[in-house]
Amino acid sequence: MSFSPAAAPGLTDPVFAERYRIMCARDTRFDGQFITGVHTTGIYCRPSCPATTPKPGNVSFYLTIAAAHDAGLRACKRCLPDAVPGSPAWNMRDDLAARSMRLISDGVVERDGVPGLAARLGYTPRHLTRVLVAELGAGPLALARAHRAQTARLLLLGTDLKITDVAFAAGFGSVRQFNDTVTAVYERTPSEVRAARRTAPEHAVSGVDHAETKITLQLPARAPFDGVGVLRFLGTRALPGVETATDTSYARTVRLPHGTATVEVTLSGTDAAPAVACSIRLAQLTDLAPLVSRVRRLFDLDADASAIDRHLAADPTLAASVAQTPGIRVPGSMDAEETLFRALIGQQISVAAARTALTRLADALGERLPGPELRLLFPTAAQIAAGGRTVLRGPGARVEAILGVAQALAVGDLALSFGQTRAELEASLVALPGIGPWTAGYVAIRVLGSPDILLTSDLALRQGAGRLGLAVEPRALAARGADWAPWRSYAGMHLWRAYGNTSPVSSKQTDRGLEHLAGQLGAGPVSLEE
Repeated sequence: MSFSPAAAPGLTDPVFAERYRIMCARDTRFDGQFITGVHTTGIYCRPSCPATTPKPGNVSFYLTIAAAHDAGLRACKRCLPDAVPGSPAWNMRDDLAARSMRLISDGVVERDGVPGLAARLGYTPRHLTRVLVAELGAGPLALARAHRAQTARLLLLGTDLKITDVAFAAGFGSVRQFNDTVTAVYERTPSEVRAARRTAPEHAVSGVDHAETKITLQLPARAPFDGVGVLRFLGTRALPGVETATDTSYARTVRLPHGTATVEVTLSGTDAAPAVACSIRLAQLTDLAPLVSRVRRLFDLDADASAIDRHLAADPTLAASVAQTPGIRVPGSMDAEETLFRALIGQQISVAAARTALTRLADALGERLPGPELRLLFPTAAQIAAGGRTVLRGPGARVEAILGVAQALAVGDLALSFGQTRAELEASLVALPGIGPWTAGYVAIRVLGSPDILLTSDLALRQGAGRLGLAVEPRALAARGADWAPWRSYAGMHLWRAYGNTSPVSSKQTDRGLEHLAGQLGAGPVSLEE
């Protein structure tokens, strides 16, 4: 929603009034959730900008930076409104605008243009543009342009990449387009933006290795942030050769639209301003923006943690868990197909056995990369369809189900995308033999970031509910969980956390329990879904 100065509703409009109060309070919790445009100065700011509060008649509020750009505003040099976590709305919402934003952040417009974006969403470019302008105040080209500008600013301030390399890493088609956009958005040339940083990056990139580009970036998270919990979740399930994990970091290989990459993520920042530091090695510079987007989704950096905690803590059965683990996150996915195969292979076996089976699969079928440690890419659906029968073990029905999914993905009969609705994704999955509601819901949580799914058929989740004094029968738990909407996925994480905790316990026992519950989230129900 946006307002033009001539038609600004002012404080009589409840939405405007609420945002104006937030702006007056300089509440950092809402940074990234909307943009404040000040027409007397011609700038746009984050809600917490410390500048003098403008009069209501001089202010417009926008849902996207692109809308502020289209209104002729430039970024505030004081508060840097794009140096904040992204809006949680694109995961909360499942409408066309939100799905478009998920795909735009993954670089679809740069790769396939607006027609390609529209085709993925099932609409004509004209209709898509009309909806985005009405809902977000800007069309797909403007939204993609704003995303490229944000990536460029991140690189200019956080690396020593050459200016020309920054242009193409950010997704611009030419250096001239890059210069024009950065100058228009920030009222500074790219060189001036870089010169404005206080110090050189601690691990700055001095140039481009023609075989591989190395970049280090800081990605902000919305506080509070349970980054340790995400690392434990990922570490429990890490596959040797594909991933490595410690108590403070996680690294893995990943396949991207134009090539491959490895990324190592470590926790950084402060409790008040959390962040993750990413050390990235890219085969192709143009894959940077999609990789950054996927890291943000993997660590759920944009979640509205304060709102989630406040809502769940209102339930006495969850209050203690929320107090113990503020800012709990639901881990996302770097690769949708991989997430589906992990869920399928882990359904009927222990966490350790699932990890062994997945490691064997990756070692036998995955593409090998140079390097002593992270040397494997998780196999593609086509690779599993072609060679999986000789590697997969277990009941014949489970093997056939996995191979059937692999074949459907390989030939295009099944597609997984950040741009799908939850209903579309789940329906396409349960239509296949061997995939039931649990697997479909789990994949929706991980791939789409769906915040409101409670997997009541999961045994570990139900046992965790019982330890908190909640009903354990699926139907009764589902009815009880209605009070946790629209954050039932996060409530589920608290129930898994409760399953992993026993009392009294030592801290070491608690850590082991948390690692076990993290694995259980990927293990699924006890029996193979029909």
